[in-house]
Amino acid sequence: MADQANRRVLIGCPVHQQANVLSLFLTSLNRLKAEGLELHYYFVDDNQEEASSELLKQFANGQGSGKVTIQYSGMKDVYNRSGVTHCWNEHLVWKVADFKNEIINYALAERFDYLFLIDSDLLLEEPTLLQLISAEKDIISEIFWTRWQQEARPQPQVWLRDEYKQWEQQRGEQLSSDQIAERMEQFLSRMQKPGIYEVGGLGACTLLSRPALEKGVHFGPISNVSFWGEDRHFCIRAAALGFSLFVDTHYPAYHIYRDADLPGAEAFLQKSHVPKFSSSSVITFPEFSDPLPSSIKPRLTLSMVVRNEANRYLREALGRHRRYIQDAVIIDDGSTDGTVEVIQEMLQGLPVRLIRNETPKFSNEITLRKQQWEETLAVKPDWILNLDADEWFEDRFERELESLLSQKDIKVYCFRLYDFWSPTAYRDDQYWSAHHHFRPLLMRYEPAFAYRWRETPQHCGRFPENIFELPNGLSELRLKHFGWASAVHRQEKLNRYMQLDPDAKYGWKEQYMSILDPSPRLVEWQEQQ
Repeated sequence: MADQANRRVLIGCPVHQQANVLSLFLTSLNRLKAEGLELHYYFVDDNQEEASSELLKQFANGQGSGKVTIQYSGMKDVYNRSGVTHCWNEHLVWKVADFKNEIINYALAERFDYLFLIDSDLLLEEPTLLQLISAEKDIISEIFWTRWQQEARPQPQVWLRDEYKQWEQQRGEQLSSDQIAERMEQFLSRMQKPGIYEVGGLGACTLLSRPALEKGVHFGPISNVSFWGEDRHFCIRAAALGFSLFVDTHYPAYHIYRDADLPGAEAFLQKSHVPKFSSSSVITFPEFSDPLPSSIKPRLTLSMVVRNEANRYLREALGRHRRYIQDAVIIDDGSTDGTVEVIQEMLQGLPVRLIRNETPKFSNEITLRKQQWEETLAVKPDWILNLDADEWFEDRFERELESLLSQKDIKVYCFRLYDFWSPTAYRDDQYWSAHHHFRPLLMRYEPAFAYRWRETPQHCGRFPENIFELPNGLSELRLKHFGWASAVHRQEKLNRYMQLDPDAKYGWKEQYMSILDPSPRLVEWQEQQ
């Protein structure tokens, strides 16, 4: 076995999954803690949905060269996953067994120290993999609980003997139904307490050591055993080879068994992943842990950075945005005025995640924008609208927004921004012509996409720089920017640029100098209906 600091782990998964579930699964994999580990991935792509295959490719692109192997099955089997249960047949069971054995053979050939086999409808807590390895067991699963029938109580995927007996019973021992019920309660109660327990059967979320693989564990059928499911045959074979089976219950996984489990899946990921910034505090009102109504689909999250905006345009901006957003994530970057009170007043009744930086980060914009991005992802958004505190769209935006969000083939929308030099007119000359170009302001978050930032202290962009690799489109809806609309504010901004970028390394020197032009060319705004 390799030294702990050099342990190589293969995460393997046969994938026949709908895209919305697979996206959550891949997000979960991306978040796994792996200190001291070298992670690789092996997916058997058995998908029917093209979108699911595309998600695997995007995940692979984000992991780096040679980290992900995708093996296409070439099969077109129909796998029925109803709102009640999953429908398996003999062919499908042993097809999946063959896929798992293919992954085992790859792990052996490439001499991995561990193989972590996981089903694509499970979500993991971040420390799961490190916890399983620290147990130092040859075969160990992380527990998860499922209602196998909609009205039934949740049960774990582990059992003690035979096909799925979850109570202690010695050979030849006769038990009454009351005794069975009592012993089953004891087992289920034990499984709810954090610990590591020996079991007789397990599956779906299992770590295998290299010694177990080398000794011959696999998922092929045992000809003289009639038990249903490849996991039963795996466990019997493992026991016959001398391996004990264990379950860890410290970090229960989340099972998306049916579509009704999806809201809980989003809450699970949200609960498990809250980025921490040492110089910040987080305020939420109301709590984001309460899922938004399922009728709000897709969800539009406003993302914003503010600093000392109480007496500027923030009140007007939020008053307009609250008409069409479902929630908001706002970074208050060290305000010393009543900015927070304005936010609380104007967004009262909406879920708001408000992060307050005790020490401002505005002098290094990339740090601030990355913080804004991570905090926004923490609420699991569908669509992100990234605006500044002095911006709002023309009136028709509210009427046409639903049409934008309903487009399935566009992930990023770009808009023209008009720099107002007075309350009613925008500037239009060689130095101020932003409205002749389109910039990204609205995007659908794709968890499996590997986002990359432009690493510059200023003018780094509101979104990661590579979002145009996603399908994108232009909108004729116009954004009004009032940050330059008063002489006082223009002087303040010029002072800031001269302080942060005196040599115009990240901007345009002539444009900086034109800010105080006494007679710029202005055009009166015409509202469109």
